[in-house]
Amino acid sequence: MGLRNIYERFVWFDGQARKMAYPNATSLASQFEISTKTAQRDIDFMRDRLHCPLLYNRSKKGYYYEDTTFSLPMVYLSSKELSSLIIARKMLKDLSGGYLGDELSSILKKITNVLSRHMVLDEQREPFSFEMIEYSPASEEVFKVVLEGCLNRQSIRFIYYSPAAEESRERRVDPYHLLNYMGSWHLIGYCHLREEVRDFSLSRISEPRLLDERFSLPSQFDFHEYFHSTFGLYKGGAPKRVVLRFSPEKSKWIRGQIWHRDQKVRYLKDGSMEISFSVSEFSEIQREILRHGSDVEVIRPKALRRLIKAEAQAVAQKY
Repeated sequence: MGLRNIYERFVWFDGQARKMAYPNATSLASQFEISTKTAQRDIDFMRDRLHCPLLYNRSKKGYYYEDTTFSLPMVYLSSKELSSLIIARKMLKDLSGGYLGDELSSILKKITNVLSRHMVLDEQREPFSFEMIEYSPASEEVFKVVLEGCLNRQSIRFIYYSPAAEESRERRVDPYHLLNYMGSWHLIGYCHLREEVRDFSLSRISEPRLLDERFSLPSQFDFHEYFHSTFGLYKGGAPKRVVLRFSPEKSKWIRGQIWHRDQKVRYLKDGSMEISFSVSEFSEIQREILRHGSDVEVIRPKALRRLIKAEAQAVAQKY
C-alpha cells in the first residue's frame, strides 16, 4: 500500500474525529478494506508521530479530538520525494562540516520534522552518508556573512590570505555565487582590488563584514558558462583540448566516471579508453592525472605531457 493511500486514511480519520463521529480501528478498517491491526497502527501513528490530540471515549467506543483547533499536517510525499528529502537532509548535515548557519539549521530542522511524520528516523542506521577528505571547512561567521551577501546582492569586505603571495590583504568583493566543491566552500565574485571575477576559498577568509553597498549581478555572468572551460576551479587562458588514454585495466574501474561536463569518451580495441575535454589551466588536471600513475597517458597537448613527464622524473629522483 503506497504512502498516498496511508495519508488518505489519516485524512479520513481526522475528519471523522473532528466532527465527533468517534471513529475507531474497526470503522477505519471497514472504510479502507484493511485489517484492524493495520488500522490500529495507523491510529497509533497519528497520535504518537503526527501528535494528533486523540482521546478514546469508552462509551462511544471511538476517538475524538481533545483540541479541536489542531490541524493535521497536510503534507503528502511520494516515494521519490521522500527519498530526495532524506538525501537532502543527510547531505546538509554531512557536507556542512559542522558550520551550518542559523538559516540552514532551520531548513534542516524543517526537513527533519517533515520526514518524522512519514517514518522513524534512526540516524545510526541511515542507509547512506557523504564522506569528504582533504577539504577545508569554513567558519560559521564567514559562511553566514558570505551567504547573506549572495542572497541580498550586498557587497562584503574581508581579509584574504593568498598562499601564492604568502600575504593577507583586505578585499572588497561583490559576491555572485557560493559553491561547495569537493566539500570546501568557495565564493565566486567580483574583486574590486583585482578588477575581475575571482574565486575565494572561504577557509582563507577572516574578519568578514557586510557593506551597505548593493550591486546588480551582471547580465553576462553565468555560473555554468564561467566554468565551461575549466577543470575544477582554476581558470586560465584560452581553452586547450586535453586527451587522456587510460590502460585497459584502469578503464574497467573508471568507466562511466565524469571528469568534465563536456567530455568525449572513446573506447579502443585493446580495451583502453580515451577521455577528451577542454581546460584553460593545467594545475588541477595535472594533480588528477598523477593520481592514476602509469595507468594514464597524456596524448595531448604536448605542454601537459611535458609537465607530467617532469613531475614523474622529480618523483622518481626522490625514490
